Amino acid sequence: MNTVSTRKQIVEKYIDGFRRTDHAQILSCLTDDVVWELHGYRTLRGKDAFDAEIENDDLEGSPALTIDRLIEEGDTVACTGGGSVAMKGRDRREFVFCEVFTFTGDAVSRLDTYHVWLS
Repeated sequence: MNTVSTRKQIVEKYIDGFRRTDHAQILSCLTDDVVWELHGYRTLRGKDAFDAEIENDDLEGSPALTIDRLIEEGDTVACTGGGSVAMKGRDRREFVFCEVFTFTGDAVSRLDTYHVWLS
């Protein structure tokens, strides 16, 4: 029987929070001093900056997200997946992502996000 580790469960909770645009659920997975490196875009520091980025002015509604793989080693969980999101005044756009979650205890202290638009 395969059991899912606590850290993988936290990553799943985090992704589910984005599916529902549930700020409290997302933020509950993070340390207060979290660093979010959105590669090719910007770096955010702290829960307040993170919270402000959860909803983007260019998007409508919550994204559809799927997790393809969760890979854990040491204090890190890598997550690959894909999804789609409605753009304001335009059609939905498809994307793939890889996020690398670094943990301090049972909370995410650093998140590295790699995101590629497919459409």
